Amino acid sequence: MKSTLRIAALAACFAAGTAAAQTPQGVSAAEIVLGSHLDLTGPTAAGMEWLRTGMMMKVDEINDKGGIHGRKIRVIVEDNGFNPAKAVRAVEKLVGSDKVFAIVNSFGTTPTIAAYGKAIEAGVPHLFPWSGVSGPFHKDKSPLSYTFVVNYDWGTAAGVNWAIKTLKPTKIGVLYQDDPFGQLVLKGVSDAVKANNTTVAATATFKPTEVDLSAQLASLKNAGVDLVVLGTIVRQTVTAYTGSRQMGWNVNMITSIPGRNQTILAIAASTKASLDGLYGISQWRIHDKDTDLASAKAWVAAYEAKFKKPATMEAMVAYAVMEWTALALEAAGKDITVEKFTKALREMKYADKFGNPQQSLAVGNHAQPQSVAVDQIKGGKWVKISDWITEIK
Repeated sequence: MKSTLRIAALAACFAAGTAAAQTPQGVSAAEIVLGSHLDLTGPTAAGMEWLRTGMMMKVDEINDKGGIHGRKIRVIVEDNGFNPAKAVRAVEKLVGSDKVFAIVNSFGTTPTIAAYGKAIEAGVPHLFPWSGVSGPFHKDKSPLSYTFVVNYDWGTAAGVNWAIKTLKPTKIGVLYQDDPFGQLVLKGVSDAVKANNTTVAATATFKPTEVDLSAQLASLKNAGVDLVVLGTIVRQTVTAYTGSRQMGWNVNMITSIPGRNQTILAIAASTKASLDGLYGISQWRIHDKDTDLASAKAWVAAYEAKFKKPATMEAMVAYAVMEWTALALEAAGKDITVEKFTKALREMKYADKFGNPQQSLAVGNHAQPQSVAVDQIKGGKWVKISDWITEIK
């Protein structure tokens, strides 16, 4: 009898241990824990509140409806300061101490490239970093790594190709951040000028923490360029455009995807500066309370009522990637595993409520199809002035 009881007890322990082993970290009966790291204190911090609130708006919607398969979503956000070393420490904490199920919606090319490997090593999915440098995230073809931003080289090439044919510049200059993001912007410009049988006349670089770009602007002006392509994000986009005007140089400027954002409009408005005339390469539509798309209009109203601040494209995209993540969590089922979750990501097609093209992660774990448009700031707002561009010709 004792022997029978002992065997039964061992069997029960084995079953419990097996079940525990099959449950991935960050998942319990009550919740799924996700992690993110944003630039809360560095050079792009001005735009991070929209990324955080957009993401959390979707999380709150999910939790208010009872969660996913009865589990609430909890998100832990760490500061990367736009610093690679700090980003590595943030991911180490998230996967090692906080035991998150996945890293989602983290910001910055250099920080996310530096840190994503720590998630992969821990067997933790790394989803939707705000970086258009997809190559490093897929160099090992990991089934845990997924990217969604248009590759900066292709997106820049498509936008600059439009600018060459439309604005007809005689000399093209490039002002770009000295990091992998900036290098891809430069490559994109090089691809565009090659396609049009011309060349880049001058280049200038800056460090991510630099604010004064007067020397770089003077160098490009002295080279006689009449179109400047900006490989900038937030502060430097504003500084480059307003700085050129302050020196009496009304040159055409077009910023790559990261610089075409609404944060720069808020910064300019707060300092009573004008960015009217600036061109920007865009991946996503921008909506406000007067938009003609009903689903986006309803979302903008709900966001502004909840957070008491204007909705931005960045908030919409952060909301969308969290929704994409949540749909895959739901599709993975109640007995979720990392394998079921990533399989769901690869097999599903996602369309947001903001009128952007439907996308899939089935090819190379990178969102397809790639498409961009060109916008221009008019009256303090980004206005779409081109059709969607899907090829360079």
